[in-house]
Amino acid sequence: MKRRPRRSTPATLTAVVLLAACALVAVVAIQMIVGETPWVSYRAVADALHNAHWNDLVPAIAGGVAALLGLILLLAAILPGKLTVLPLDGDLDSGASRRSYRSTLRTAASTVDGVSGAKLTVKRRKVTTKVSTGRTNTEGLAEAVRAALEHRLDQVSPALRPKLKIKVQAARGES
Repeated sequence: MKRRPRRSTPATLTAVVLLAACALVAVVAIQMIVGETPWVSYRAVADALHNAHWNDLVPAIAGGVAALLGLILLLAAILPGKLTVLPLDGDLDSGASRRSYRSTLRTAASTVDGVSGAKLTVKRRKVTTKVSTGRTNTEGLAEAVRAALEHRLDQVSPALRPKLKIKVQAARGES
């Protein structure tokens, strides 16, 4: 199970912009059919476009912006995002959310004797743990945290086992 994030934000923004443009064109067309003065004059827009040259600054900037937006939307559609559900090992199609994975590892690091707090960052193949302690002598604390995290990873059994990086911060600046 490898769930990826939905691409709802780029799709929603594109849909809203296209809807606004279509609504404006429909309102102007209806105003022209009814015989009222339209919000946007068709003649003014047609004349402005007819008088524009390809080597002018405005068409070049508009084309560049359109190409950049198209490239951004294409990359958002093609490139995979971070996994929202991390796959677990086993016969069943199972997974753990990134948030619960981080939370269970943080809890395992915090239960080690001498650790007053833990911050974790979960990346694709690495988990970085920063633990803080009130001890002045931090010798052996990193190994104890590593052992606790390894034990918890054995219990969770992720499909791809991450590398562990542990940093210890002593209250008095010694590490």
